[in-house]
Amino acid sequence: MIRGAFTGLFIALSLGSCVGASQRPEPVAPIVPPAPANAIAAGVRPGPPLAIDSADALAAYRAFRISCPSLITRADPSGLTRPEDWRALCALEIAPDSAEAARRFFATGFEPVQIGDGAAFATGYYEPEIAGCRTRAPGCEVPVYRKPPDLLDANPATGERGRGRVDETGNYVLYHDRAAIEQGALSGRGLELAWAADPVDLFFLQIQGSGRLRLPGGVVMRIGYAGQNGREYVAIGRLMRERGLVQSPVTMQKITAWLRANPEAGRALMRENPSYVFFQELTGPGPLGALGRPVTPRVSVAADPRFVPLGAPVLLAGMDNVEANGLWIAQDTGGAIRGANRFDTFWGAGAEAARIAGSMQARGRATLLLPRGALERIRSRGAPAQR
Repeated sequence: MIRGAFTGLFIALSLGSCVGASQRPEPVAPIVPPAPANAIAAGVRPGPPLAIDSADALAAYRAFRISCPSLITRADPSGLTRPEDWRALCALEIAPDSAEAARRFFATGFEPVQIGDGAAFATGYYEPEIAGCRTRAPGCEVPVYRKPPDLLDANPATGERGRGRVDETGNYVLYHDRAAIEQGALSGRGLELAWAADPVDLFFLQIQGSGRLRLPGGVVMRIGYAGQNGREYVAIGRLMRERGLVQSPVTMQKITAWLRANPEAGRALMRENPSYVFFQELTGPGPLGALGRPVTPRVSVAADPRFVPLGAPVLLAGMDNVEANGLWIAQDTGGAIRGANRFDTFWGAGAEAARIAGSMQARGRATLLLPRGALERIRSRGAPAQR
């Protein structure tokens, strides 16, 4: 496609020297092929031989077992696997502390597969802890909202999927965006789960999807994702880079510093991300991933379920940030995690987790681990598997 674009540009420039302005042809935009809809459309091929570290394998095995109840019952939108592919693997138990047995489990029970060109890009997320209160108090006045009951997943009149609400005239419309919610669209409805001390802290907690509120007296309240308003996620870091507000590499630390130094402009900038996340209190293990099961620091990774079966192992190797290398289990999703070989690594809670996640931008190679026999079935049904 690049060659076609430059060829068209060359022809247009050549004609421009001998064609009058009134006759000059309109420049032809290059034809951009649509992005693949799922892993099958992106192309599937055998991956490189597995090289799994025993220490990585044991932690990954434990996380994999957490996902098993979903793996053996959940439809896989990537088109790569079926629930029955996972049953034998999920039924196989190894010695709880045997790293070598865990390594053999992955080496013998799975086959390496590459999706598309296998070129991976990984970022990081973590579980932030911010100051908050259960009830509104001076210095603690930013509402943390529950999921509103009028936020629907489909039009009740037509059944058409898409988050929205029924307005006062009976029409199904988009749900309130971030600006409207922050300006009071939900106030007075008793939806406040808690209150945060700082709007910037809450903004980043929403991006992470779960976190902890540090309450007066040192008590910690854990909150997790309960829903989202259906609006598109807009990465303000990209906007800041494009406008020259911060220099590359854009990190969470740089974004936060600019927002705090420019509170009014920062508020307006945050509202350019119309996506808004609602929370619930977590009283059991957590935080919870997209499967509704706990995610594990330094093991769980968010991925696009159209390209990676949620619950499947993924090996990241040759990453230019070596902390991203290793065996991960895809147990979460994210609004900005879209496309083949795009991952968001989970690092847990605390200052070290925030440091790693906030600066994580790594490129390398991704190998997806599928139950043995899955690749042969993909080939046999005529999908675009590649050699």
